[in-house]
Amino acid sequence: MNDLGVAQEQLRAIVARIERLEEEKATIAADIREVYSEAKGNGFDVKALRKLISVRKVDQAERKEQEAMLDLYMHALGMLD
Repeated sequence: MNDLGVAQEQLRAIVARIERLEEEKATIAADIREVYSEAKGNGFDVKALRKLISVRKVDQAERKEQEAMLDLYMHALGMLD
């Protein structure tokens, strides 16, 4: 097989893997939506849950820095006592 044939096969394999992963991603996204829907049905605030999930992804030191900056800005705008 020449170089062009090898490159074509590699490209096909890469595209097939990406397509398979995209399908898996869509399935997982649907599963996540279902869990949020279940949480809402149980009386949980979905907006707060989404925020909680995003906060948990951030390193504690970075989160404290972000919170301090937000607090500073809110004070500057007279939003806090």
